[in-house]
Amino acid sequence: MTKRVVLLSTNLARGGAEAQVAQLAAGLGRRGWEVSVVSMLPPSAFEQELVASGVPVFSLRMRPGAPSLAGFLRLASILRKLRPQILHCHMFHANLLGRVARLICPLPVVISTAHSILESSRESGDARGRERLYRITDRLADATVAVCEAGARRYAETGIAPQRKLRVIPNGVDTRRLQPDAEAREETRRQLGVGHEFVWLAAGRLLWKKDYPTMLRAFAAQRQGLLLIAGEGPEEPALRALAAELEANVRFLGLRADVPELMNAANGFLLSSTVEGLPMALLEAASSALPCVATDAGGVSEIVLDGRTGYLVPPGDPAAFEAAMSRLRGMTPPSRRQMGQAAREHAVAQFDMAVVVARWERLYEELLGA
Repeated sequence: MTKRVVLLSTNLARGGAEAQVAQLAAGLGRRGWEVSVVSMLPPSAFEQELVASGVPVFSLRMRPGAPSLAGFLRLASILRKLRPQILHCHMFHANLLGRVARLICPLPVVISTAHSILESSRESGDARGRERLYRITDRLADATVAVCEAGARRYAETGIAPQRKLRVIPNGVDTRRLQPDAEAREETRRQLGVGHEFVWLAAGRLLWKKDYPTMLRAFAAQRQGLLLIAGEGPEEPALRALAAELEANVRFLGLRADVPELMNAANGFLLSSTVEGLPMALLEAASSALPCVATDAGGVSEIVLDGRTGYLVPPGDPAAFEAAMSRLRGMTPPSRRQMGQAAREHAVAQFDMAVVVARWERLYEELLGA
């Protein structure tokens, strides 16, 4: 029997959740599933790679923040044409749309994936309205899947989803593509012109929930080294102004396609989020054998084993963040390499993409059997 699944995503853009959708689609295709991807917004990333791997991509041509009956009817038409056994939704808007679509489309299984411990908007940390909608529509989903244990605990405790319908399947990372490469390290450092300078790297969207000001203040207090920030977002002008005010040696690199090379070139990775799920950038750093300093938010402690693969600090505490940075920077190079290797071993064992795709396949088969 042909196994058909549609992955419905709020967007296809350069972001951790969207990258996970693209990698899952490709992985399921290799395992014999007939996979299609539907993006509510017009795709800005991953479309060419997916089509090249044999995964068709559809857009509902919706606009951010604008409910669209036409978009909903496009989804219904696509689902009736593809006839998937499973509709697997990712991120809040797609989770909600997929549940409602079940009211008019024959869908044996609908799965919602929550990619953050707090599915708030880019502008606000208030998720109460969204969580209320999750509770109201829960009966239309067969399972709600969190990407980290911390997320599942919070969803159960707040009644967003009943315990019996909650699952945890982590994000995955391609540990074969992201691994230490001495040649790439030397070439990238040469291109960056950093010589023997100690280089910190941060990567991700420049949003309030990433709390880059804490990172910038911690880094500025050190008065040495270089901080590279790869990513773009609405907070960039304010962050550039703060870096200038602090006289910090920071380079804003914008959106980059060479993050694996940057991971190899860096000496340490930084993440200062106040709200997280299971951050892809941190998984990529671990796979690249890059030790890190990170805030204990969401599922971060499931990636960073404090004192073994990096250091964990409380969110919103620049002094604690700076102290952990000094501790990592003060290690001997062999000790840092040992910490980085421990991070990679943990990533390979727990978060390799092939292992994660197999877990999704088992869940699909379990729910179809039920």
